[in-house]
Amino acid sequence: MTLAGIVMVIVAVAFCILVMTLIPTILSVKRTAESVASLSDMLQKELKPTIQELTSVLTELKTVGGGIAEHTDDVKEFMSALGETGNNLHTINRSVSVVTSALNATTVWISGAKVAGKYVIESYLKKRGGN
Repeated sequence: MTLAGIVMVIVAVAFCILVMTLIPTILSVKRTAESVASLSDMLQKELKPTIQELTSVLTELKTVGGGIAEHTDDVKEFMSALGETGNNLHTINRSVSVVTSALNATTVWISGAKVAGKYVIESYLKKRGGN
């Protein structure tokens, strides 16, 4: 055999070895591609309903958030009215205190006038009775 023939045999053997090692690799890549395709189908089937449900939940949350925003003004008005009621109760309490103080003072004056009146009448009656 000539040198060219030997080289050709070596190249042919190397090519056969290369093909023999490439076949399992190509089959593995094919199985991987099939697995990725089935995973993609499964994800698409399971994620579509989930994404639709999330979309509806987000829509409901937006509605609830809008309702809360609308009622914020009502709560502010309620709190303002509550503050005004507190101020009115404070004013009524001060007025009642003033009236109570005035009644107490009047009672003291009336009691004093009664005692003074009794004293004056008793003094008058003693002077008359003593005459």
